[in-house]
Amino acid sequence: MDLEMEYEIPTWEQIYELLLNLANKIRRANFKPEVIVGISRGGWPPARIMSDLLENPALANVAAEFYLGIAKTKGEPIITQPVSVSVRGKRALVVDDVADTGKSLRLVRSHLEENGSTEVKIATIYYKPWSIVVPDWYEKETSHWIIFPWERKETVRNIVEQYRGEGKSIKEAKEKLVRSGLDRKLVERFIQEISEEQL
Repeated sequence: MDLEMEYEIPTWEQIYELLLNLANKIRRANFKPEVIVGISRGGWPPARIMSDLLENPALANVAAEFYLGIAKTKGEPIITQPVSVSVRGKRALVVDDVADTGKSLRLVRSHLEENGSTEVKIATIYYKPWSIVVPDWYEKETSHWIIFPWERKETVRNIVEQYRGEGKSIKEAKEKLVRSGLDRKLVERFIQEISEEQL
């Protein structure tokens, strides 16, 4: 995460609106998934909402994580939790919050195909232009770092730690987050909680 990176901070309502549009695109394409697969962890909230919007209760999950080696450089993702239901002979809709590198999406698609899924389509809320996988459906293209409603505290922690690591103050991190649109009281609360945890 670059300190100069621009952040995009969608609200729950904005996310819901994007998912409504995404569900409409999937319906118009006449794709009727027999199972919706959310990728852990960021894909879980949108997958659950998509299950509701497409009126399909067949919801599953899979976890694909980047292995961090000794040098802590990102390599290839690995499946750390196989798909939670049988997808053999089924059409699957993979849902994630963002297509960033695209490597996890590519891995999950292969995993489902290897487990017998007859057709795998991918839907994400956001798409980044450098992703090696272009989702079948997405709502918004961005180059910004997205701070989703379901990961705000985690992101504040990561940004604070990065600022500290670069010799910058927590105050600078706080001001950057607030200028980007994150609620000041929420940022202050998270920073307080993080500070207390480290005592």
